[in-house]
Amino acid sequence: MGSVERLRTVVGHVVLMLGVVVSLLPFYWMVVMASNTTPDIFAYPPKLLIGSHLFENMGKVLDNVDFFGSMLLTLIASVSVTVLVLFFDSLAAFAFAKYEFPGRKFLFGLLLATFMIPAQLSLVPQFVTLAEFGWIGSLKALIIPGAANAFGIFWMRQYAAGAIPDELISAAKVDGAGFFRQYLTVGLPVLRPGLAFLGIFTFINVWNDYLWPLIVMTDPNRLTLQVALDQLNGIYGTDYSMVMAGALMSVIPLIGVFLIGARSFIADLAAGAMKF
Repeated sequence: MGSVERLRTVVGHVVLMLGVVVSLLPFYWMVVMASNTTPDIFAYPPKLLIGSHLFENMGKVLDNVDFFGSMLLTLIASVSVTVLVLFFDSLAAFAFAKYEFPGRKFLFGLLLATFMIPAQLSLVPQFVTLAEFGWIGSLKALIIPGAANAFGIFWMRQYAAGAIPDELISAAKVDGAGFFRQYLTVGLPVLRPGLAFLGIFTFINVWNDYLWPLIVMTDPNRLTLQVALDQLNGIYGTDYSMVMAGALMSVIPLIGVFLIGARSFIADLAAGAMKF
């Protein structure tokens, strides 16, 4: 039995390592293309090693677009939307999961029904509404429409329903805590792992969003990072090594956010497991 268990362990580790290699291969290939020239990318046989033109290609990106200005705008929008989503979605999820109120099941079912509506169908109504408010071209057009979403509420509601014991809510009520006090002192500490995942998911989605910023940011001097990088594609020709260098530069902050958020997510899960 010991040999069988060791064999299973070895096979499991090998499978996991293969999964890691497959997952990292696209990122490595992006680095290879960003560090070579465009003719090298189309050479046969293809070059599989990292080249020596990475900083040269990065310099071309900085010469052609306002990279750091676009990154700052994207960072502000991503952080703002993430904070608002974490607050509103967790607050609504806490109410759906732990409180009985008239129409709760109907409202939650209506919320789930919005998953069946393609996001593209809401682009025109949202644009018209924001135009009436005079927000087109401003940061408010990037932040306010994404302040809450159905997925976040559904995810946090499912998490809260199983993670928050009803006895804690009852004890808080006996102590005289109101809804917001219960949310802050009982709900949030338990929901931290779910919030960590939702925060990572939301930040990456907003950072990588291309379609909505393309529509609402009408000032060519105020573009989000993905829209700005799209300008690197020329009409008659494209320097693909420069484009890939820009893509690499835009991915680096996301890696940092993921590593920090994933570390917090795993630590909170481990702490919760120790408590239980």
